[in-house]
Amino acid sequence: MKTPISNEEFYAGLQELPQPKYPFPDFIHPDFQKQREEYYEMIDKDYFFHSEMARQKHKQHNLVDIASRGCPFLKTLAELRPLACYAANGAMMDDYLDLCTPDEMDKINNRIIAILTGEEPNEPTENGIFYQFWTLRQYTITREMPDRLYQKFLQAIFGILTGYSHERAYYRANAIPPLSIYLIIRNNTSGALPFCKYVAMQKDYRLLPDEILEDPYILRLHTLCSLMIGIHNDIISLPKELHREGDTMNLVKVLQQENKITLKEAYMDALELHDSYLNEFLLLHENLPQFGKWQDMTYNYVQDLGIMVAGVFAWHTNDTSRYVNGGYVEGEYKPT
Repeated sequence: MKTPISNEEFYAGLQELPQPKYPFPDFIHPDFQKQREEYYEMIDKDYFFHSEMARQKHKQHNLVDIASRGCPFLKTLAELRPLACYAANGAMMDDYLDLCTPDEMDKINNRIIAILTGEEPNEPTENGIFYQFWTLRQYTITREMPDRLYQKFLQAIFGILTGYSHERAYYRANAIPPLSIYLIIRNNTSGALPFCKYVAMQKDYRLLPDEILEDPYILRLHTLCSLMIGIHNDIISLPKELHREGDTMNLVKVLQQENKITLKEAYMDALELHDSYLNEFLLLHENLPQFGKWQDMTYNYVQDLGIMVAGVFAWHTNDTSRYVNGGYVEGEYKPT
């Protein structure tokens, strides 16, 4: 581990650099405070295997706000719960398992998949990660989520789990991946693809047929959302990741290594790549294929995808505890 540094050194040279901007309004679900209270209770009840320091830090991070800001138009707290459970448990799991091996990650992933598909139908006897994924399934199947949407949601979560396994190899080797590999992995590990699928649970979008939700335009828009969120997360978390060994899955680090440029140049190139994805998103939004009677609804659905991206970024910029010096949660996983 590197020598501890002061807050001033931690942020030196980064505070004045520009950050992403989105042309979408900012919203938050009206039940966000109730969801927070459930989150605090869940941490105290189910995450006793984390250290007290880790639990307190997670509470300060308000990870369920990612769901409240990303899908603010869900009609009820009951509809918000599955996404909030995924967002909070997924982030805490990623922190906790920071140092596990790819093989260990694969074993964990396989059990999560069995729980989410119902192959392992019984309530897990141990609290924590597996119990929370079992709870996510119960929340979802009892909330009248159409099975076809649930399957899309699951497949996106499975993609994240695969991405976690792939990135662990780079973390443990303290190796920065090539750009092409980074983009493949980050498309999954940004965590945004399940959000893209869950946006269809808002308003009347669940009526949109599969031929629209699986259209190449829409799938490309999902990818753009995922990459924008991955990049803006990298930009926000860069001060933290510059000073921790193993935090190699960051676009700024990737570009600095790949192009042999300064940190500031790599930062600006990362922002430029982000903005190119945003411009492509806006172009596709205004030039959707002809979807007949679904045209207006599809246009509005894509608009709410943009609001989702902006909402996740708003969580990052409103949070003042996760990406500050000492605010992040160190990996505590120990193999059994």
